[in-house]
Amino acid sequence: MSAAILAGVRPGLLSRALLHQLRGLHVSAPRPRGARVAVVLSGCGVYDGTEIHEASAILVHLSRGGADVQIYAPDVSQMHVIDHSKGQPTEGDSRNVLAESARIARGKITDLAKLAANDHDAVIFPGGFGAAKNLSTFAVDGKDCKVNGDVERVLKDFHKAGKPIGLCCISPVLAAKVLPGTEVTVGHEEEQGGKWPYAGTAGAIKALGGKHHVKEVTEAHVDTKHKVVTTPAFMCETDLHHIFDGIGAMVKNVLKLTGK
Repeated sequence: MSAAILAGVRPGLLSRALLHQLRGLHVSAPRPRGARVAVVLSGCGVYDGTEIHEASAILVHLSRGGADVQIYAPDVSQMHVIDHSKGQPTEGDSRNVLAESARIARGKITDLAKLAANDHDAVIFPGGFGAAKNLSTFAVDGKDCKVNGDVERVLKDFHKAGKPIGLCCISPVLAAKVLPGTEVTVGHEEEQGGKWPYAGTAGAIKALGGKHHVKEVTEAHVDTKHKVVTTPAFMCETDLHHIFDGIGAMVKNVLKLTGK
């Protein structure tokens, strides 16, 4: 039906069915399916789990990039529980990593043991001390750390499948440990008057067998050979929007590497 004909017809004379058909003519084509991305959490809270701002930024950038996201966490106990108002462990308290991570995931979370590389195009690990305490023992053992069995399996499976892996903040140590020779960044290698308080992590990454690249907080490093993308995030003392932008660069490059 042409626009000219419609112009001479009073709206009340158009049937509801016809209006539905006309609206359908203006509906855009089906949106292409985005990349399927797994996000692995390590609890809820920077000092004993996932850094919440990092996890949220990752999820926002993935949403903006049209990704289909599924969130996972290991069903294990936290190393310990920190009172975030005091920065001190709470005696006699115990929490489950999966249950705590569900707070960030708004309840939509799956046991990490069920994460299969075949079901996803990429995997991303936010930071927070949970990566060094619950996903590994890096916080205690440094270069001699052990990595959670499912975390190690996931990293190796995605790497073997040639699927991109994104990590931020302290979590690049996981890739350095599990995938020797991987290029990562945790920012700068000098504290610079407190701007980079965890600069010593760069040396630990080298001791683990990884290769460290200096990057600014708003940047991401892309290891094209291993398809590992990293960004410093809260390894830097800076304004939140800079961290958000750096995580955006990491997510953008992860999605680009999926080819979706």
